[in-house]
Amino acid sequence: MDGQYLVYGLIGILALFLLTRLLKWPIKIIINGIIGVVILYAVNFIIANLSVVGINVNFSLAINPITALVAGFFGVPGVIVLIIIGLYL
Repeated sequence: MDGQYLVYGLIGILALFLLTRLLKWPIKIIINGIIGVVILYAVNFIIANLSVVGINVNFSLAINPITALVAGFFGVPGVIVLIIIGLYL
């Protein structure tokens, strides 16, 4: 993880920001998206560090506007659902 996910998350948040400006949505959507990106980045960071400890995990969550909003709106349960979907699809 060389910060690529963070860049994608920031691009997604920028797209959300522009979209909310155009459609005049509440700022809560942007805040939830930011929280979602932070949660997804933290999960990816933890998963990446498991392989350093010796547990080999070949999995990462994609950080895009949809997953950021799911994680932002639903919080930890949303991230758990994203992990389950990512493992089985």
